[in-house]
Amino acid sequence: MFFDKIVRPALYRLSAHDPELVHERTIAVLARLGRFAPRGVLRVDDPATLLGLRFPNRVGLAAGMDKNGRALPAWAALGFGFVEVGTVTRLAQPGNPKPRLFTLPASDAIINRMGFNNDGASALAAKLARDGKPGVPLGISIGKSKVTPLEDAVEDYRFSLRALHPYADYFAINVSSPNTPGLRQLQDRTALAELLGELRSTSLELAGGGSPTPVLVKVAPDLTDDALAELLEVALEHGVAGIIATNTTLSRDGVAAVESGLAGQAGGLSGRPLTTRAAEVVRFVHDHTGGRLPIIGVGGITGPDDAIRLVDAGASLVQLYTGFALHGPGLVRRVSRGLAARR
Repeated sequence: MFFDKIVRPALYRLSAHDPELVHERTIAVLARLGRFAPRGVLRVDDPATLLGLRFPNRVGLAAGMDKNGRALPAWAALGFGFVEVGTVTRLAQPGNPKPRLFTLPASDAIINRMGFNNDGASALAAKLARDGKPGVPLGISIGKSKVTPLEDAVEDYRFSLRALHPYADYFAINVSSPNTPGLRQLQDRTALAELLGELRSTSLELAGGGSPTPVLVKVAPDLTDDALAELLEVALEHGVAGIIATNTTLSRDGVAAVESGLAGQAGGLSGRPLTTRAAEVVRFVHDHTGGRLPIIGVGGITGPDDAIRLVDAGASLVQLYTGFALHGPGLVRRVSRGLAARR
């Protein structure tokens, strides 16, 4: 309540009520302070082993919050059990024109059309080589550069995979963002099979006879059951290590009537309106694969009950983004405690 009533309103007043400016200033502060914070001081111990990795707890930071890995020590200090950076692309790119981030407080939601704004895979690799990793498992989300034609997408992903391979504990393949034109076409069977086949071969080559770095696929919540079933079959055929469910949605169901004007903004919706659909997708993935594909559940987690619902549906780990952005770092501890108590 302190964050909701005092901290967040102050942040917005000081940033001219510009959500992206609030985000940038917050990351800048965390980047400076995180270096001095003891790792795991706020972390709830609730260990889990998945993907051949040990997670100190089951609550992670979703991609999008720290695209360029600027504040890695801070996330571990705030109690996250793992961190996913990105989405990063082969080429540095500014993203879509501003304004491109909108908060919907009555709906407990965010709409974004950021467009993979990031410094590029090589810059992230250089930063990780210089500054190191966060002390908890590090996932790296990779996507397609906007200027890269769809037919050349595979090489874009392969470049990022190669550049970041020394640093990633797992890779998340983002083919489901609604904010890069044509990207979601890579979820179709033929395109996805080609992409995953090439990434699997590259991963095996880079592993040099050892265990390849796990590759997960992040799926859209807007897929029909038939389309999602087809995607899962391709994922199983090509040795995908797991599924991240879900990305943002193009649906505007669940947006409060008082925010219907903002609902008309283009982009992906995240937050409370996605809670039910995220759980449905997680359950479908779990049931359709018979539990063969581990699931990281993300979407609409604003309290412990939402995370428990995703775990009950079949998720092994969960991630926070919108709930964390809107309600502050206390959510990490509350969710972690809730999941630990549920064991």
